[in-house]
Amino acid sequence: MVHQGRPRWYKPDVGLSMRMLLTMFILGAVYIVFGAVLFRYGYGLLFVPLALIIGVAQFFFADKIALASMGAREVDESEAPELHEMIGRLAMQADLPKPKIALVNSSIPNAFATGRDKNHAVVAVTTGIYNKLNPQELEAVLAHELTHIINRDMLVMTIATFFSMIASLIVQNIFWISIFGGGYGGGYGGRRRNDENGAFAITVLASVIVYAISFFLIRTLSRYRELAADRGSALITGQPQNLASALLRISETITSGGIPQQDFRRAQGVNALFIVPALRGDSLASLFSTHPSTEERVERLMAMQRQMESAGYIS
Repeated sequence: MVHQGRPRWYKPDVGLSMRMLLTMFILGAVYIVFGAVLFRYGYGLLFVPLALIIGVAQFFFADKIALASMGAREVDESEAPELHEMIGRLAMQADLPKPKIALVNSSIPNAFATGRDKNHAVVAVTTGIYNKLNPQELEAVLAHELTHIINRDMLVMTIATFFSMIASLIVQNIFWISIFGGGYGGGYGGRRRNDENGAFAITVLASVIVYAISFFLIRTLSRYRELAADRGSALITGQPQNLASALLRISETITSGGIPQQDFRRAQGVNALFIVPALRGDSLASLFSTHPSTEERVERLMAMQRQMESAGYIS
């Protein structure tokens, strides 16, 4: 029997929370230093507004872009009554407004949540996952996606990637920057032409370093977000083993070789949002991945299952 509500014995994963905070603190410190370098050498007024525009566009339109790239179609209760009932019930348990629901015609079993806040959220599921998982596993996956909405993950990642976008712009446009140079104001006033080459070199070097550090830190933060969403699913459903089973089933299906290649190509743009990246085999080393390994996630979930059982939460 499963008792409803948050178990009284449950305590937050302090270690996970501290690692997330530490990652965000280091990322923030790197960005502060980088911002100071940009303004010191006159590039701040050029790139910060541009990155701000990109960041705002990402925050308000990333969900629409993600859904469009997958060919997702919003469905109402008459088209997907079981899905609406399940998400509505889970959202009520999580004290969350019921998000919109979209269906993706893809054989890849997967799901993702997007939207700038809980009032503009969309949960998208593929036909592959809808047909592959049993109701308990699907419920666990949907609870995972609802946790992303609860945790404001879209906002967190938009903020986390802000200055990395500036660094990326500088690194990718070194040629044009070298032609037009600095001299856009900021810092300590005008500089002589013979100082501009040095300023440019320092700015590019700082950008490369910040881009590299951000690349790893943002992926580390993304992996922690997935672990936090796994825990949220376990709390909402009260059955961590269902999500563990779903993750194994999804991973096995993705790597089995029975999915058309065009489905993988279409999914590339939203892999960071998926509950399990749609990648064949070990396409990326764990260091570069936006998700923790399925083995680590399953191990953590089964540890929670044992905790719940020993505490009498599940009998």
